[in-house]
Amino acid sequence: MNISPRFSYVPAMGHEIHVTEWGNPKGKPLVMWHGLARTGRDFDELAAALADAHFVICPDMIGRGLSSWSAAPEAEYSVEHYTQIAAAVLDHYGIESSGWLGTSMGGQIGMRMASGPLAARIKYLIINDIGPEVPQVAIDRILSYATELPLFKTLKDAEKWFRLIYTPFGPAHGDFWRRMTRSSLRRTAEGAFTIHYDPKILVQFTASADELTTWDRYARITVPTHIVCGEKSDLLPRKLLEKMMAIGPKPKATILEGCGHAPTLSRSSDIREIRQIISALSDPKT
Repeated sequence: MNISPRFSYVPAMGHEIHVTEWGNPKGKPLVMWHGLARTGRDFDELAAALADAHFVICPDMIGRGLSSWSAAPEAEYSVEHYTQIAAAVLDHYGIESSGWLGTSMGGQIGMRMASGPLAARIKYLIINDIGPEVPQVAIDRILSYATELPLFKTLKDAEKWFRLIYTPFGPAHGDFWRRMTRSSLRRTAEGAFTIHYDPKILVQFTASADELTTWDRYARITVPTHIVCGEKSDLLPRKLLEKMMAIGPKPKATILEGCGHAPTLSRSSDIREIRQIISALSDPKT
């Protein structure tokens, strides 16, 4: 079956949120939310595969991709504000409760929703390579490449950069890297390529640094939860993973070999794994 994406602009809290939609809107709802400097297009392979049974929505958070940028970055580029935007997106689609798969920042948003008044909006939670605590070494690595937007003369130059900087994503097909590159770029006024995000998104690390350590909130999560972790991840090292598995929702974990932060979930083996996880979380008795 050939499943192609659709693209919408959703009004949410004074912003336009670009959303990639997959599958029949009458299918089981599943939200996939991307990481810090990424876009909803990162999930194309996984979303296309799961669209056989799900209505999958993959938004670009404000300041990323084709969504609007914030005029008040210190207030709006925060997990708390992102959570409110996520709820507004669900409201737009008339989705009362949805499965949630969040990579890195998307996992933080999912954990915040699941640990507070919005918990009923999440049917099950899949956290891709993030925890309630972010090691400083990982923050430093992110800041080393994300603080200044690079410039590229050609698409080929850009793809080389993405393959290098995002090596920790782990093994992925060439089609993934080519599509990721195309969907991550915009032209500058001078005609060069640069990356499609607002550099001010990094204010999250200073203006709302308290959101990076949230064990108290995590301990309150009760929705069915599963963690996916890169074997070599610096954002979710084994010690933190084991602590997550012992408290709160006490989730099971899947560790993907050859991956760091964060697994792309784009390979056929990854997709089979996610299908199994969703099945188990949807029916915990099995």
